[in-house]
Amino acid sequence: MDYRKRLLDVEIEHRLKSKGAILIEGPKWCGKSTTARHHAHSELDLARRDILLNTQQMLQINVPRALRGEPPLMIDEWQELPEIWDAVRHEVDSRGEPGQFILTGSAVPSQQQPHHSGAGRYAWLRMRTMALYESGESTGEISLAHLFQNNLKGVFTNPLDLSHLCFLISRGGWPATLFMDPEEALEQAYDYLDAIVREDVIRVDGVKRASERIKRTLRAYSRHQGAQVAIRTLRDDIKPSEASTLDEETVSKDLDALRKIFVIEDSPAWNPNLRSKSAIRTSPTRYFTDPSIAVAALGIGPKDLESDLNTLGLLFETMCIRDLRVYAQALKGEVLHYRDSDGLECDAVIHLRNGDYGLVEVKLGGQSWIDSAAENLLTLEQKIDATKMKAPAFKLVLIGVGPNGYQRPDGVYVVPIGCLKD
Repeated sequence: MDYRKRLLDVEIEHRLKSKGAILIEGPKWCGKSTTARHHAHSELDLARRDILLNTQQMLQINVPRALRGEPPLMIDEWQELPEIWDAVRHEVDSRGEPGQFILTGSAVPSQQQPHHSGAGRYAWLRMRTMALYESGESTGEISLAHLFQNNLKGVFTNPLDLSHLCFLISRGGWPATLFMDPEEALEQAYDYLDAIVREDVIRVDGVKRASERIKRTLRAYSRHQGAQVAIRTLRDDIKPSEASTLDEETVSKDLDALRKIFVIEDSPAWNPNLRSKSAIRTSPTRYFTDPSIAVAALGIGPKDLESDLNTLGLLFETMCIRDLRVYAQALKGEVLHYRDSDGLECDAVIHLRNGDYGLVEVKLGGQSWIDSAAENLLTLEQKIDATKMKAPAFKLVLIGVGPNGYQRPDGVYVVPIGCLKD
């Protein structure tokens, strides 16, 4: 099977030239091992029990021998043997050369935390499931980088219709699904959900959790995608009955466990300088790392989404945030969320390292919704104090369905997710 390139490849190549070791973190099945293997010259697979035990013993006897192999040496699922972190750090110092190790991890280690932070020796990289441009379902005609440069002209054709969009949300961005029949591909998110509930969420910190409670937690989280709901609200949604007991601390710990295995990834708040005295809401916005997890948690599929546009809109937003995170990371940026006390909200703020930023509203489609979103973006732009910070580089309504991408007379871009790339 030919290797399908990821946007992270460029960053991996760059970091291997300057750091002794890099760590690629992300959810299981998102392609970390395949990508790391593409850049490595040797491999140590700690997911295999025999290799894990042998390496654990060898680390106590001879660290260089335990970590032998032509560099870069890939160490897969490093969190299975947390003590290897410090061993790699010492070996990096001893060798004094960049590009020695590539570690992959699908969870934060549960025990025996590393003694050293790894600062100066490690670079941390986040891998997510495939964005539509990586999976070949976006034409890539509209570049996020070009939007930041205000260098986008013309009209662009959307390759996605409603049926195809619902399928992509339900299938998710899991690399292996690209080579499966559609029905088989749709089953993978359900298998992933089973793995979370039965094993992964327990192994992450050694705490045995009731599988039915975790299922209800995932289902409740699915219903609140793109919202800034409190733990108390989630708790009330998770409880099977009014008579049952479930405290907020338990819910919070369950969510922390899901974060540690990269199942959920909330969007932090953006804090700009404003002309007004509006209070900025600082609560994070709830998202899964991939929309298919929500689909599986709700027990639905593409046809269900087609007949329930409200749910489709929520999960479409989750997919858009995933794609924007992948594209923003390639540009050395991050994705944030804005909401203030006046009720003004912006689904995504893409903020680059140099201070440039773009404002994004996500809408499934429809002219009235696009008009409302554009007005919202223009209102937010007027609230920003341009004497204290830059004006937005662009204002964008990101849509799912609709024939074209274009720039409106008011300057707001309308871009189909099926046309976007980094």
